[in-house]
Amino acid sequence: MDAATPDQALCRLDDIPDGGAIAVDAVLRDGEESVIVLRRDDAVRAYLNICPHAGRRLDWAPGKFLIKDNLLICAAHGASFNESDGLCVGGPCRGEHLRAVPLRVDDGEVYLEG
Repeated sequence: MDAATPDQALCRLDDIPDGGAIAVDAVLRDGEESVIVLRRDDAVRAYLNICPHAGRRLDWAPGKFLIKDNLLICAAHGASFNESDGLCVGGPCRGEHLRAVPLRVDDGEVYLEG
């Protein structure tokens, strides 16, 4: 898949299962990164797909994430992050945050925010 830049859509809102997440590649200021895009109803949030504990991806398989009780769980070491703000509330990096990626939704498309 081609990486999205701020002028290109990352995905469609409908591509993200409600209460779930997908991974997309995006070109950010620091270069190309895997981004986790989470959806709860029409609210969408995004974080770099990097656990602050060991710098590994959070998905258990490419683009597949463990989500339970509004927590995103790192498949490598079990760190649990609030969907709403990326705060680690359990596991080896408690108190640290996932790095947020700003988004906007426009006409059903999800874009990187400038």
